[in-house]
Amino acid sequence: MSQAHYELFVRRRAGAQWTLEIATENRLQAIQAAEDALEQGRAVAVRVSKETHDAESGEYRSVAIFTKGDADGGKSPKEPSDRAPLCVEPADLYNVHARDRIGRLLEGWLTRHKATPFELLHRPDLVEKLDASGNDLQHALQKIAVPEAQARGQSVHEVIRHFQGLVERTIADLMRAFRKGVLPDLDKEGFSNAAKRLVDDPDRAFLLGAGVAASIAPAKSWSDKIVRLLDLAAAAPQEPTARAIALEAIELPLAEIIGSKAGMADLLNAADADLGDRLAMMIRLTGGVAVQTLIQHEASVRACMPELPDAARRLSEWLTVGEFTTVRKAIATLVLTELNGVRRLKPADAEAEIEFLRALAMSLMVAAGGVLQAEDIQIAFSTRSKSLLSGGFIDALLGHDRSAYDEIRMLIRLAENVIGASSKRQAAKWIIANIGSRRLEDELRKGPGSPMAKLSQLAGLQRSLGRSGLAREDLEPLCAKLGEIGDQIETETRFLTMVSRAPAPLGDRLSLLVKLAMGETGPTGAVADKARSEALKLIRDPSAQAQLAKSPQTLDLMKALIQRAA
Repeated sequence: MSQAHYELFVRRRAGAQWTLEIATENRLQAIQAAEDALEQGRAVAVRVSKETHDAESGEYRSVAIFTKGDADGGKSPKEPSDRAPLCVEPADLYNVHARDRIGRLLEGWLTRHKATPFELLHRPDLVEKLDASGNDLQHALQKIAVPEAQARGQSVHEVIRHFQGLVERTIADLMRAFRKGVLPDLDKEGFSNAAKRLVDDPDRAFLLGAGVAASIAPAKSWSDKIVRLLDLAAAAPQEPTARAIALEAIELPLAEIIGSKAGMADLLNAADADLGDRLAMMIRLTGGVAVQTLIQHEASVRACMPELPDAARRLSEWLTVGEFTTVRKAIATLVLTELNGVRRLKPADAEAEIEFLRALAMSLMVAAGGVLQAEDIQIAFSTRSKSLLSGGFIDALLGHDRSAYDEIRMLIRLAENVIGASSKRQAAKWIIANIGSRRLEDELRKGPGSPMAKLSQLAGLQRSLGRSGLAREDLEPLCAKLGEIGDQIETETRFLTMVSRAPAPLGDRLSLLVKLAMGETGPTGAVADKARSEALKLIRDPSAQAQLAKSPQTLDLMKALIQRAA
């Protein structure tokens, strides 16, 4: 019987070596991740291989099923490297890069046991379970051995033997410490006392980490683990040196839990929430007081920010006071990763997705100060903006029941919220296509409603376009087209002539004409020019002077009109 999985290898830059990115049992997930890596600029070449395990022989057969990009590296092959492996001693497995690789290689096993790489390296019971599993450990060793062997011109079996020996020594060291009874029991000794006792011990990081891992072992969920870690943090000593090593021992597993999608979803109680709600809660989690202040002052942000569960609110309080900066950065980085992805923020509501994008951009800018670069945030939202301009999203946004006017109003709202010059230009193209069609023109000319209401709608569209941030070369033709439609409506209805000759007080007629001439209640262009001309005709009438003197408000409007014309 054989088992298969898929491995994604990426080449970060031309001439670089292939490195393992992910391993998964889902073929489509591996190929999509490869496409994402190229699209987001994280790799210049990708390769997905199918790894089939033969249970009888214990060997893996590798077949490349997808290759894209600069696969040959753009350079002649390099001589095999004879440098030593990155991990030589057991201590090397405890650094952040090694733990990250362990987490990817053993992702399935760790998920089944609800454990992090940090816990695996510090808990004897987990090490024994992994060692006894056989296939999981052997599989992980073979996955890491293949790229290492290719990089050094060695055989896969030779590299596997090296890592096998390293794993055996690491397990032996941990079990030896356990049998000697040197691993602290924080439930008995207390976290503060243990940290103070170990402050001068050269192995303090390992020993205190083992105590922390054992303390959170009884937790039944990721959220429960976080609560237990925060309980330990609350019991940390106040003496600066001891407190620093104590909080570091907490921060490492906390960052691993928070950095995983399963851990974050459990903390936020958001397993069934859409991506938009989850990202909003994550930003609120890392932003603390800054985001809370924004929520109080911005109704649009307040409408998009769900409340945090108790455990998440408690963690946010720690992040707000400046503790666990690695955790805070992990959350913010995870937000950026999701924003650079392809999943919809609000799959069931395209209109709400636009509002969420705006709210997330505002809140992330205030939440990620000192953690993320403003340029990285801008790139992420620029990438997300491009996804909102695809044909599929536009179809979902406009639907099939909107009027032409409502469709254009929604497209302008979209243009207002996307960022990046290319996204603004693409949004302008969608608007141009809709305004340039006969549908809006026929709807306004032949549809119900007074000429005044229709002209006011066109003026509103022009003002919205002015706020959308479109380039001048895109904005001016759009406003001009709306002005042309307004002129057709006025010409067909003789609306301005009717206003100037209406049996109404002169002040009322002039007030309406001036507002039309100034683009307040009608579109700029021919309609505004005609309205200005009609207004000037009325005030030239000798009888108008006495009436204007009795209406200072109308007189002020006329002065403003004359000043603008000048």
